[in-house]
Amino acid sequence: SASSDAITLAGDGTCTANITNNLSNRNLVINGAMQIAQRGTSSTSYGYATVDRWRNTQSGVTVTPTQSQQTATSSDTGIWEAGFRNYVRFALPSAGTNSAASWISFQSRIEAQNIANSGWEYTSTSSYITVSFWIRASTNQTFYANVASSDGTGKRYSWAITASANNTWTKITKTIPGHADLQFDNDTGLGLSVQITPHYGTDFTGSSTLDSWVTSSGTNAYPDYATTWLTAGASTFDLTGVQVEVSDHATDFEHRSYAQELALCQRYYIAFPAGYIGGGRGGSGGSLLLYSYNLPTPLRASPTFEPSSGWSSSNGIRAYKYNGQSDSTSTPILATNGFIANTNILYMSMAGHSIDDDRVASFTHNNTLGINAEL
Repeated sequence: SASSDAITLAGDGTCTANITNNLSNRNLVINGAMQIAQRGTSSTSYGYATVDRWRNTQSGVTVTPTQSQQTATSSDTGIWEAGFRNYVRFALPSAGTNSAASWISFQSRIEAQNIANSGWEYTSTSSYITVSFWIRASTNQTFYANVASSDGTGKRYSWAITASANNTWTKITKTIPGHADLQFDNDTGLGLSVQITPHYGTDFTGSSTLDSWVTSSGTNAYPDYATTWLTAGASTFDLTGVQVEVSDHATDFEHRSYAQELALCQRYYIAFPAGYIGGGRGGSGGSLLLYSYNLPTPLRASPTFEPSSGWSSSNGIRAYKYNGQSDSTSTPILATNGFIANTNILYMSMAGHSIDDDRVASFTHNNTLGINAEL
């Protein structure tokens, strides 16, 4: 840690250095400290549902896990002293049932261009990335994690992880060399995924080679899993402090400000809340509201739109026109050429309104609209 940085000169002239790299922008994982949760702090939904940039998946365990953003306290020995105030949790309501097709996992997906431009000589076996994170499991066993590439011939590097004891925060570090077959295109697609897995069924496990790059296989990601954690009862699995850096060793976690982390997350998802107000005009025979969203940062790719649950049961957007108001529960869509890469504006079209062509209108959200450009 930074407090232990030192250079020691021994009597025989030998110099030993313990120096922490404090350079910024070295963590390739966004929201590794689990600070940002734009969608909410608790959900039983599949995929991106709570903590930003963390895709939480589960199936086939006969109970429905809850994923949630948790607040750390001073009793969270290990992560508290390291500066973490949040973590993400999978919680089982009761004992799950193991089946061949069951799984529970946390996954962070990194853009290919962020890996391609990171400085990692990923085709060289003498150039490294180091993955580090903190885990805590209510029932300890051997779990597994992996990193996987997507471009070219997909490769996977898996390794075993174990907490030091039940309900004890444990820091995990793994240094991973490059490989001649790795490929990362300089684009906005998926480059590298980082997966930490509380449970996998035998449809996805077997005799997988650990601690080495292998060709990715959807049926042989890890060795077969123990079922201790899954079947113990109301089990929990906690994760925070995830860092991937170009280095042959783990350095102190790069703590970014809340504002920095939020801006990075909003490249992939942003929620426009109820009460949002903007301006627009009528179009296409008076049935459309045409308008734009001003984004805090350019989106990664053309987005999809996720209205909140109240959108279809009450007016989603109310438009105020020169002679009254017009409500619509339709889901907005991109207008023609509505997404232009590397710009901060989305041009939108929403059907179901009654607004005269080219007449000016203002509008307000009565419900939240999520704009999703996730990997």
